[in-house]
Amino acid sequence: MNESTWPLVSIITINFNQSAVTAALLHSLKNITYPNCEVIVVDNASENDPVDSLIPLFPDVVFLKSTTNLGFAGGNNLGVKAAKGDYLLFLNNDTEVDPRFLEPLVTRLQSDTRIGMVSPKIRFHHTPDTIQYAGYTPLNQITLRQHLIGYREKDTGQYDISRPTFSIHGAAMMVPRSVILEVGLMAEIYFLYYEEHDWAERVKNAGYSVFYEAASLVMHKESISTGIDSPLKVFYINRNRLVFARRNCKGFRKALAVLYLSLIAFPKAVLSYLIKGKFDLAKCVWRAYFWNFRRFSLDSKNQYLH
Repeated sequence: MNESTWPLVSIITINFNQSAVTAALLHSLKNITYPNCEVIVVDNASENDPVDSLIPLFPDVVFLKSTTNLGFAGGNNLGVKAAKGDYLLFLNNDTEVDPRFLEPLVTRLQSDTRIGMVSPKIRFHHTPDTIQYAGYTPLNQITLRQHLIGYREKDTGQYDISRPTFSIHGAAMMVPRSVILEVGLMAEIYFLYYEEHDWAERVKNAGYSVFYEAASLVMHKESISTGIDSPLKVFYINRNRLVFARRNCKGFRKALAVLYLSLIAFPKAVLSYLIKGKFDLAKCVWRAYFWNFRRFSLDSKNQYLH
């Protein structure tokens, strides 16, 4: 294909107090071979390190500045509203890309209109021969746990076959505009974590499949924004695991999942942090549970779930 026949891809990334990290991604994107794309950077109300210094350095990039921190979902949704592409690629700012990473993602989506989402192979930036993501295992119906396929394995080509997978990876995911128009934007209630899995569930419920594309490669620095084991990350991961259950599980399955999380998973996490002397993180887990507990009565009315 030439430039006129490759569809326009909108690459959306979010900056929050990390202009140097975002700049590294933008420099990486300068080297891609795909001929027809736009890049959109959403600054999520950065106070300490906004994108202002990047604007003159990257004149071809569209910079949007939010007046409030909209979280991962909200920031990306803001980018969607400005995007013009036929395909939208949501890319974490703490990633860098292989120059030819975009063509296989577009080709995959064009090969089958019933593919609603696709993620590339993701390897760790700090150990570039080691896999972070080569697809996801199915979600356990009660514990709501799943596993990254290939996680921390040396990449020897064992996951070089593209295939359907249970869910995409939020660090790098491409979705056709037509699918977004059908299923809607990411649910902003999550703010951080689980929003991509929730979105994938809605896409699959609409009759589409989710794909892992082995021919595309992205390198991920991982957890730069939130920290490896920060109070922010602990709160939202625990809070949103239960939010996911309440939004996506039905009937008896929902009751089992909520009971498991309430009576086993949350107490176990609190005890583990207490034993380690991480009292602030134990408090975060309790806050996450009680955030949900105060809203249980609204489940039947769906007043908080959107």
